[in-house]
Amino acid sequence: MKANWNRRDFLKTSSAATLAALAAGAPAASILTGCGKSKPPIAGTADTVILLWMAGGMAHTETFDPKRYVAYEKGMESKRVLSTFPALPTALDGILFSEGLQSIGSVMNKGSLIRSYMAADMGFILHARHQYHWHTCYQPPQTVAAPHIGAWIAKELGPKNPVIPAFIDIGQRFTVGEAEELKAFHTAGFLGNEYGPFLIPDPSQGLESVRPPVGMDAKRFERRNQLYNDLINKSPAGEFGSDYQKESLKRSMEQAYMLLNSPESAAFNLALEPKESYDIYNTGRFGLGCLMAKRLTEQGARFISVTTEYEPFVGFDTHENGHTRMVNMKKMIDAPVAQLIKDLDKSGHLDRTLVIVASEFSRDMMVEGRPEAKVQEQVSQPDVIKDLKFFGMHRHFTDGGSMLMFGGGIKKGFVYGKTADERPCKTIENPVRIDQVHQTVYHALGIAEETQYEIEKRPFYTTPDGKGKPIKELFTKFV
Repeated sequence: MKANWNRRDFLKTSSAATLAALAAGAPAASILTGCGKSKPPIAGTADTVILLWMAGGMAHTETFDPKRYVAYEKGMESKRVLSTFPALPTALDGILFSEGLQSIGSVMNKGSLIRSYMAADMGFILHARHQYHWHTCYQPPQTVAAPHIGAWIAKELGPKNPVIPAFIDIGQRFTVGEAEELKAFHTAGFLGNEYGPFLIPDPSQGLESVRPPVGMDAKRFERRNQLYNDLINKSPAGEFGSDYQKESLKRSMEQAYMLLNSPESAAFNLALEPKESYDIYNTGRFGLGCLMAKRLTEQGARFISVTTEYEPFVGFDTHENGHTRMVNMKKMIDAPVAQLIKDLDKSGHLDRTLVIVASEFSRDMMVEGRPEAKVQEQVSQPDVIKDLKFFGMHRHFTDGGSMLMFGGGIKKGFVYGKTADERPCKTIENPVRIDQVHQTVYHALGIAEETQYEIEKRPFYTTPDGKGKPIKELFTKFV
């Protein structure tokens, strides 16, 4: 793997992979096993997945795996700092969360806490590459565009409700920051555009996503649909794409048109939510995204991703002012995440809905990468802190991280994995890799480990080489 990647390298290879995906014909479907025999189908424990994405690198020591609290003092040594918030009790005996996450802590008796996620070693750390890896399970570059986990699920299971898009992505704009890099994994890749994400950049305007533009009547919308088909034929997809890819693009438009004319489109209208519920979720675009995820789950959505949004040096991308930034991020996520779990539980949907809270990697003030595989420094952290902006978890840390899972057959009140209590706060028990995370999700949904398609005359699996294994300890009953 190239050790000193930059944005140009990433864009060059991802663009080539996208063109390769367009040129690919219909993926040849088959299920393989090591002994050449088809295994019996898995009895899934979940029907729906909600991914709550903490974009930008959420520090485990400042959230769900706090260490020794060290208060700010001007002139203190940086190496003394492990956690910049006090640790407070949760619903689980002996398990503490960082201050500011009391609401999420109060529902941890309904889910599992993973404290040993380890991100991949990929040299110089770029958020877009690690996010690509997390969402697709494949490290870039790839010769074809790897499908997003939501696209795999949409392809294998199809929509629960034929009117609601099977894969919905809420909260990420492509008009800020590293837009092209983010687009590289917000795709169904070779599976076809119809399995790609239905994008809702701003949930407060979600209803506009399923309406024609203002001033456009139904007849004009139909004419635009025909124009869309003409544009497909004249676009790179039409010129270089296979018949399968072109037909997939058209089917995606037909699905959107079907949603437009359905009563289920009301799920996108947050104005219909009771005020007392709306106010709890209304912490910003992420909170309202959680509210929309709840409403869409009730209408039969299959896979929903809600993100705090990745934009360089914003949100969880705390290259400075780590402590003060984290105060605001906790206010954004704490109440909505907890309320989503409570609401799904109350309505009976949590039993068959797998909710995941995750981030691409963690952070540490002193270590970039991992102790035995340090990479090029990207942040200047003084040995002595003379300004509050240097108090917090700035560097990218890949040797430990936290993740939450609720519902969908996952154990309640369970903790898996452990990190060291002193720096480096690395994983020391039950390391979890991304292929295990993906296969855990697929297992919950009843998608076999051996699922693959033939692309470029070779099998392309849901996890690299089909070697990912679910974490059976997380399930109430593993079959």
